[in-house]
Amino acid sequence: MAAIDNLPPLREVIATHGLSAKKALGQNFLLDLNLTAKIARQAGDLSGSDVLEIGPGPGGLTRGLLAEGARRVLSIEKDERCIPALEEIADAYPGRFSYIQGDALQVDPLAHLTPPIRVAANLPYNIGTELLIRWLTPPQWPPFWQSLTLMFQREVAERITAKPGSNHYGRLAILSQWRADARIVLDLPPQAFTPPPKVSSAVVHLTALPAPRFPADLKVLERVTAAAFGQRRKMLRASLRGLAPDIEDILTSVDIKPTERAEQIDLEHFCALARAIAAQT
Repeated sequence: MAAIDNLPPLREVIATHGLSAKKALGQNFLLDLNLTAKIARQAGDLSGSDVLEIGPGPGGLTRGLLAEGARRVLSIEKDERCIPALEEIADAYPGRFSYIQGDALQVDPLAHLTPPIRVAANLPYNIGTELLIRWLTPPQWPPFWQSLTLMFQREVAERITAKPGSNHYGRLAILSQWRADARIVLDLPPQAFTPPPKVSSAVVHLTALPAPRFPADLKVLERVTAAAFGQRRKMLRASLRGLAPDIEDILTSVDIKPTERAEQIDLEHFCALARAIAAQT
């Protein structure tokens, strides 16, 4: 394996610092530095961007991002055991790498990074979806980030990129594709990780749109999709009954048959429905 920097191999780093992945923190470490560099490349040209990374662990992806030319990388790591390994990276890349020990859900990236900002992370499984939803639903749009390059369980990646009519199509697809272009760019088998998870993983790349794809109020759109997909086996005239007394008339007004189900409705029609419901309240 060709070295991507002058730091030790990750297996050696883990052995030196006594690191082992903690299930409670959703950790699965990537130890192949060529693979972490490949993931970093999926984020695009990093030379003019600051990069936010969540859950670096022993720093495999961190080193890939720096080796691929990121202007600056900020990593947020909750596990204090990983800090000595991150210190070594900071020493090797003076002025280009810093870290915060803490909870990623509590950190404001704009307090530490200069736009344009890209996010790249092998997200801890236990907070990955929550972080994505937060990044997709800020009060103001465009968001602080230009792109997100994130690793998820393969099933979650399919939910993000799903199209109408598929079993994976739901609220996460609507939210992701309303404000961003989303695509799966890399698949990873369980054997790529230590310890190997029970499921396959995938890297999803999301590029923020300058404005939402179709006009709609975020809160209303979230209410509509929550009701529709919360009872996805029901016809929309039944699952959405609680949103408006004349829901059948509203559905018909935006060219949705009241007898259709949530997975049959595309993003444009969901947004039209959200606008129509908002106009009634």
